[in-house]
Amino acid sequence: MADVATIGEQIEDDEVQEILKTGTDLRQYAAQIEKEFKEVENRSIDDYIKESQNIANLHNQIGNTSNILERMESMLMDIQDALNNISTEITSLQKKSVSMSVQLTNRQSIRAQISQFVEDMAVPEEMVASIMDSPVTEKEFMAHLNELNHKLQLMKELNFKESKSSQDVSDVLQKLKIKAMSKLRLYLMEQIYKFRKPMANYQIPQNAMLKYKFFFEFILSNERAVAQEICNEYVDTMGKIYYSYFKSYSTRLAALKFEEAVSKDDLMGLDDSAPKSIFSKTSSLKNKSTVFSIGDRGEVLNQQLEAPIIVPHAQQKFRYAYEALFRSEQYALVDNACREYLFVTEFFILRGPQAQELFNQIMGKTTTLLIKNLETYVQDCYDTIALFLCIQLCLRYQLMCHKRCVPALDKYWDNLQAVIWPRFETVFRMNIQSIQDCDPTKFPKETGPHYITRRYAEFSAAIVGISENFPNELVSHLLLELQEEVKCFMLRMAAIFTTRKEQLIYLINNYDLVLGVLMERTRDNSKEAEAFRELLSTRSAEYVEEILAPHLGGIIQFVKDCEQMRDKEQTEELKRQERRSLQLVANFSANWKKSLEDLNREVFLSFPSLVTGSQLLQLALAQLVQYYHKFYKLLTPNARAQLVNIHVIMIEIKKYKSNY
Repeated sequence: MADVATIGEQIEDDEVQEILKTGTDLRQYAAQIEKEFKEVENRSIDDYIKESQNIANLHNQIGNTSNILERMESMLMDIQDALNNISTEITSLQKKSVSMSVQLTNRQSIRAQISQFVEDMAVPEEMVASIMDSPVTEKEFMAHLNELNHKLQLMKELNFKESKSSQDVSDVLQKLKIKAMSKLRLYLMEQIYKFRKPMANYQIPQNAMLKYKFFFEFILSNERAVAQEICNEYVDTMGKIYYSYFKSYSTRLAALKFEEAVSKDDLMGLDDSAPKSIFSKTSSLKNKSTVFSIGDRGEVLNQQLEAPIIVPHAQQKFRYAYEALFRSEQYALVDNACREYLFVTEFFILRGPQAQELFNQIMGKTTTLLIKNLETYVQDCYDTIALFLCIQLCLRYQLMCHKRCVPALDKYWDNLQAVIWPRFETVFRMNIQSIQDCDPTKFPKETGPHYITRRYAEFSAAIVGISENFPNELVSHLLLELQEEVKCFMLRMAAIFTTRKEQLIYLINNYDLVLGVLMERTRDNSKEAEAFRELLSTRSAEYVEEILAPHLGGIIQFVKDCEQMRDKEQTEELKRQERRSLQLVANFSANWKKSLEDLNREVFLSFPSLVTGSQLLQLALAQLVQYYHKFYKLLTPNARAQLVNIHVIMIEIKKYKSNY
């Protein structure tokens, strides 16, 4: 509108300016304009008069429309009020719906709990009839017994909370509990009494009890006095059964032991050919070497470790070494004790110290009996190998028990070893002392292996072989003491020979025997084998020098003297040795073949072992060739020309090469 006014003013201004330019009279112009306005007004009045009816109609229509709009406004206001009321009602209904939903959820939860509670508290007729009349081994009775146990546990909780609802069924449940306890006690006692029947296989009732182990769990949770009664009856019954069985079994096993026992006269250093007093006992063994050699006895630690136990009445014609009987007895104990411990922990629901205590109550008397039997045997035992095998059996069976998850016998194994170890050490040291007390002058002068050496070799190999899987510091120390004593004995024995060569032959034969046995029965790298291998090597080198001396003594001395002169740069003195060298060359050329034959014969006559003899001969020939080479280098050209060609000597030496 402001723009239109501005335009009008601009037009008027233009007209005014136009008028001013033309010089028109403004009064006339104003009158003219007034006249035009009147004409326009009159025409407008006429137009209004002509349209009056329409205007009146329009006015009426506008009035009607206004009334309609008023009514519509009133209706819309009513609708708005109604919608407001509906929104309020919807909100209220929504709140009521949420509240009702929560109430419904709570009621459903309470209903489920109340239903479960009512179900738990109610005592069905079927359960009463089953508990009262059904045999305990039927599935129906077992199912209702579980249900009864649940109700009894619930009643205990309610009684603790002083709930009045428990009073309604307390009397009925107590009567059912008493009836169930009576039937379960009778059944379990019957199973326990089955153990007492002669020749009964107690594994059968044990398996039956394990099948219904919930019976004891029910009794334990509801009446500890009855559970203790059943447990005591089982402990008393099984304790007597095991004790009776092992007492009888041990007695019958003892009858299968070798009648020829090792005695104090069977020590390593004692001479079995020495005369004895008429009051002394004769040698307990026909062949004393069996005391120190293990033979097949070591099989108790390998194939026989889990072999079936010895049945005395079926094997009365056989006789066994003590360790075989000990193995059978201990394996029987391992089988029974492991089974018993696993049964006790599962059926009586025990773990840790409680299981150990109950197991000790059952097996304690039996283990004490076996320990006493071992003590009786050990106090007069001189069989070191048997004692050591028994120690190893204890270690292996203890490991077996651990693999079966049974630690209950650990103390028993420790007690057995506590009995055996002191006696083992005592007898071992008695053998060492017997060697120390030997008088070499009482033995014949024989360069072959001594029987004490053979005994030591077999015994040492046996102990080392047995202890490879379970090394022991005490055993290693005792073996070292024995080894040192035997080496001292060998040197004392060698001293009775007048010549060094005989002494060396004796030492080599004995060292070779020990080394051969050790390498055959034990690892090649054992400490004992290494010690005697070094001794054998040293004495063999010394022996070679001894046997070469009669045949090459002059050449050997010549080589040593000349090498010494050469080292001192005594050139003139070396030149004066040509005459001496020519005599040695002539002597060697005349006798070298005979020397080889003599060496071969002497070596093989001195050593019973063809392998040892062959090795020593080859060592001697190799040393001979070495001295020959040194001798050749020290000769003058004139002397070398007269010396036998080395190739000729080597061809001859090859004839003495053996296949041993």
